[in-house]
Amino acid sequence: MRAFVAAAAALLLIAAAACPGDSRPTGGWSIHVDTTHVPPFSGRNAHALLVRQTQFGPRVAGRAGHAAQLAWMTRHLRDRADTVLVQSFDHTDSENRTVRMSNVLARFNPSARDRVLLLAHWDTRPTADMDPDRPKEPIQGANDGASGTAVLLELASVLSSHSPPIGVDLLFVDGEDYGPGERDMYLGAKHFAANRPEGFQPLYGILLDMVGDATPHYPIEGNSEEMAPEVVDRVWSVAEQIGLGGMFPRRVGTFITDDHIPLNRAGIRTINIIDFDYGPDNGYWHTHEDRIENTSPAGLEAVGRVLLALIWNGG
Repeated sequence: MRAFVAAAAALLLIAAAACPGDSRPTGGWSIHVDTTHVPPFSGRNAHALLVRQTQFGPRVAGRAGHAAQLAWMTRHLRDRADTVLVQSFDHTDSENRTVRMSNVLARFNPSARDRVLLLAHWDTRPTADMDPDRPKEPIQGANDGASGTAVLLELASVLSSHSPPIGVDLLFVDGEDYGPGERDMYLGAKHFAANRPEGFQPLYGILLDMVGDATPHYPIEGNSEEMAPEVVDRVWSVAEQIGLGGMFPRRVGTFITDDHIPLNRAGIRTINIIDFDYGPDNGYWHTHEDRIENTSPAGLEAVGRVLLALIWNGG
């Protein structure tokens, strides 16, 4: 993903504002959370899934770790979801190399009309381009890649044991961080937006990116507030009502270009839950400090609890 100040993001937002949204109102969208039947979410289990991903090595298209994670992740989901679709595609990058990438879509309660889309990217950065030490080597991607994926994989386990009252689609997109430039980024999200299943129109989408920081903190991402303010309001309201308002402050932070942008442009109103303050002065982002030791279960559990409260309160 890329971060910009609000002024730099304005042109992007003007273009995105012209895209159609879903059937939900764009104004207030109140919710009263009933936690009586919401199943628990284990941050510890999610963190173990984060660690497991890093053991595959770099999850970069064309590398062994990428193929190994895809096979493992697909088995995990097929053991739990009602249906699983692997959407593979070839991308020719700016250096004229063609690589095979794959999105994975896991569906729960597939016949339900009301659905929510939850997504994360599962690939990792092929270079530590923000690190003065070994900048051309790939990063571990414990937070940037593995954390959002870990939350969704643990959600799959919860949803397989507790049938959700609405439809839930878990989308694992590839090629978000391939790079180095934006021509070769957000690839899986772009492909899915242009090639989604026939009739696929969730109520809204929520992107999880960099949610595993050891000191988690999720201010409102700027493009999310501009593109889908009613979804932001719903998510942050739920966080407040279940006692996580301190971790989800009601203030707009950085504007981030990420996988939610192509989905919004395709008419799926999607927000980004992201902690873009990773390490001192965001010094761990795209560096070799993005490793297990700089993550924790706390944020994974908080995000998982918010998502389950949303699902069990009708989305």
